[in-house]
Amino acid sequence: MKRFIITGADGFLGNNIVRKLEGDRENEIRALILPDSDGASLAGLNCKIYRGDVTKPQTLNEIFDLPKDGNNYVIHCAAIVYIKSTYNPKMQEVNVNGTMNVAKKALETGAKMVYVSSVHAITEKPDGEVMTEIDKFEPDKVSGQYAKTKAETANKILDMVRSDGLDACIVHPSGLLGPNDYGSSHLTQLVIDCVNGKLVAGVKGGYDFADVRDVADGIISACYNGAKGQCYILSNRYIEVKELLADITEASGKKPIKHILPMWIAKLTAPLSDVYYAILKQPPLYTRYSLYTLDTNARFSNQKAKRELGYTNRPLKETVKDTVDWLKAMGRVK
Repeated sequence: MKRFIITGADGFLGNNIVRKLEGDRENEIRALILPDSDGASLAGLNCKIYRGDVTKPQTLNEIFDLPKDGNNYVIHCAAIVYIKSTYNPKMQEVNVNGTMNVAKKALETGAKMVYVSSVHAITEKPDGEVMTEIDKFEPDKVSGQYAKTKAETANKILDMVRSDGLDACIVHPSGLLGPNDYGSSHLTQLVIDCVNGKLVAGVKGGYDFADVRDVADGIISACYNGAKGQCYILSNRYIEVKELLADITEASGKKPIKHILPMWIAKLTAPLSDVYYAILKQPPLYTRYSLYTLDTNARFSNQKAKRELGYTNRPLKETVKDTVDWLKAMGRVK
């Protein structure tokens, strides 16, 4: 029997990993969620729920009560993803200190750890140059608090591998899109607004968007095939915003969005976006940081993951259609 601990298991990526793992009834799936979570995304899935907080090590004791037989895996997804312009004091505590608490538990129990980082942790190369895996991260050279915490933590994990013998590898997903997003990530909110007619214009730019289910497969493969101390980029390809919007309107049968705003106009109005979406209590679509991201080099190579993990990508149209269909089934779009 293989035992999997998934932190942040009720999140967008976490619940998709659980859905993949539960296909094998021989797997014991331990899902860590926060004490106040409703766990809706895990309802009916074959996993045991544990409630705890990665920032409080004592709450992790029960889920890490494991036999030391070499069949234990920790997939650390728990993190605060934050693209607002203001500083979030909790991000350091969760993304850095919380991850180290989980890594120490993995080391104590002899479990193999797959740390879910982000492509944002990788220092950007000049436009046109393709970015590949690195083994030394530079928090001071990446932009945004989220990216800095991910870069800092990646260094700490690799230090533990070298100095303490932690059995761990790191995966770097790009932007995630797909079904089963119960919490409405920024991309899912984009799909919702587009289908419901609340988005009348796009913005010039693009990013690398990957199907969350493909990334989940890559992470599970990393449990078995990821080499100790190695990093793997789980990306797809560079996709312009106008292509993404065209696929969304096609999949939903809506009228195409014809207006694509220049980046300078979007940046000029970005400060108002934080206020607007705060009133709506929704994730902001366009902030200064998200616009910065859409205007930067987002060309990543996933060849290493394809070669060593068997990682694959499905077509964007399939991802978008499945996302729209799931949102319709959940009654979240018209």
